[in-house]
Amino acid sequence: MIFLTEAREFLLQLDEKSRDKIIFNIDKAKIKNDNELFKKLKGEIWEFRTLFNKTHFRIFSFWDKEDKQETLVLATHGIIKKTGKTPEKEIEKAGQIRMKYFELKNFRKNGNKK
Repeated sequence: MIFLTEAREFLLQLDEKSRDKIIFNIDKAKIKNDNELFKKLKGEIWEFRTLFNKTHFRIFSFWDKEDKQETLVLATHGIIKKTGKTPEKEIEKAGQIRMKYFELKNFRKNGNKK
């Protein structure tokens, strides 16, 4: 699991107990397939879900399966969810971060070749 800048900043702004619960649930989702913890939203975007002290935390993520040796899950950003439905703009934001990630990765892999 890799936390990109916005996801890391989101976690750091939370109180320690909330952050610990989110990390605990992410670790739990690595070994147990549970839609209450890790759920596919739309396209290639997923969310880690945590309910702690009546607060709904969401960490958006995507998979990088290009390297045949290792599959990575990258966390894009997080929100505190106030409504029943995940805001579409947050799913779109995660999708844009995903696209930028792969563009940069491919640029680095291919160099400046055109």
